[in-house]
Amino acid sequence: MGSPLMANSSCVTEFFLLGFSSLGELQLILFVVFLCLYLIILSGNITIISVICLDHSLHTPMYFFLCVLSTSETFYTIVILPKMLINLLSVFRTLSFVSCASQMYFFLGFAVTNSLLLGVMGYDRYAAICQPLHYPILMSWRVCGQLAVTCIISGFLISLLGTTLVFSLTFCGSNKVNHYFCDISPVIRLAYAETYINELVIFIGGVLVLVVPLIFICISYGFITSAILKISSAEGKRKAFSTCASHLIVVIVHYGCASFVYLRPSAKYTSGKDRLVTVTYTVITPLLNPMVYSLRNKDVQLAIRKMIEKARLRFYNSVKTL
Repeated sequence: MGSPLMANSSCVTEFFLLGFSSLGELQLILFVVFLCLYLIILSGNITIISVICLDHSLHTPMYFFLCVLSTSETFYTIVILPKMLINLLSVFRTLSFVSCASQMYFFLGFAVTNSLLLGVMGYDRYAAICQPLHYPILMSWRVCGQLAVTCIISGFLISLLGTTLVFSLTFCGSNKVNHYFCDISPVIRLAYAETYINELVIFIGGVLVLVVPLIFICISYGFITSAILKISSAEGKRKAFSTCASHLIVVIVHYGCASFVYLRPSAKYTSGKDRLVTVTYTVITPLLNPMVYSLRNKDVQLAIRKMIEKARLRFYNSVKTL
């Protein structure tokens, strides 16, 4: 018996992504803007990953999870943005049935992984500030590795369930996806079948992936705030808050935008407003992550300066030997 993702390909063999086609000539401007943002996202996240891997002073649980998050967000944008950029310049905006399913699977996989990682990073900050004596045990390298692997495996298992629930439906009507990539709501609206049960299961999955980690983060920060207020010195309070501020900014943008899109029925999907919000968490959040962590974090800034200085010295020495 064939895969459920292939079962209905006899009706719809490809999907047409409408994307930003309604904007006409403005698409060329959008192409330039999104291309610049994409290059900044790639260079920013690759810089964060390189600095954390190369600088031994950053080999701590907090930066380990930041490195995993930056890696996940790099692939997360690679799944969406290159195809979107091509479509902004092309009238051939089709994706095969399997390609559309694959794009949704990998997008959701990395998105869920990011959501779970942000929850784990909240726990890491709780352990560091509220349980400093037990921190080396609570967040040992073995525990960190297990948590990271669990986030990745859970993310892609949940994604597999969601993608299968969408593409096991019958698609025999319109193949025009009113979006710039194969997301759940615009694709499931094209299904030629009753989608209530599928949407309900997907909604419950969305609650588990978004609401549960967010509640966990809020509880963690409740304990963190209580612990910080007990610190007597103003400098100690400032330093403790600064280690959490970057994480909180990313959490608010990521969970806020994702909750707006996914924690409601597809019938309430409004293409214009949803596309704007989706751009925020597919482009702005991956852009925000390296900028926030590099601009606000003195350790990362120092590590970047050291890496640039080493590269400059290597270049200078190589020129001298010529």
